[in-house]
Amino acid sequence: MLHLLLILSGVTLGMAMPLPDYYSYSTAVGDGSGTEYSTEYDGRVTGIRVWEHSNAYIRGIQLRYDGNWTTPVCTSYGNPLEMTLRDNESFIQVSGKYYYGYIYEIMFVTSRGRSLKVGLSYGNSFNFYPTNDGSQLRFLSGRQNGNGITSIGAHWAVY
Repeated sequence: MLHLLLILSGVTLGMAMPLPDYYSYSTAVGDGSGTEYSTEYDGRVTGIRVWEHSNAYIRGIQLRYDGNWTTPVCTSYGNPLEMTLRDNESFIQVSGKYYYGYIYEIMFVTSRGRSLKVGLSYGNSFNFYPTNDGSQLRFLSGRQNGNGITSIGAHWAVY
């Protein structure tokens, strides 16, 4: 009887262990002046638009979730560069450069090796990627000052 009780106790303890956490955050870079933003929305990220101040810093960002575009972050002045994801494709890396108050360059890389690079390659480098296998970009957050993006961080999760 004692043997059976010990076995059942072990099963109960094994079932009480928490599930692994499949969320990760790539800490924001940049000076962070201005107002906070978040592109968080329901669904899976399926596209990206980026506006740049002619050959300078990033002016605005907009994500698409399952066909629905979010409100642009900062400004949508000018013509954006855009990438739409294909079936079974996701964003798995965000990298770029920041310097003196602004994000100057940003590049989004997909699970199929495609990329969208916007801006001027100038300043300190950053490279964001998920810490868990199978994770993908869920949303971006940071700060903007009305003229451009001053900081950016990436949130990752399994979808």
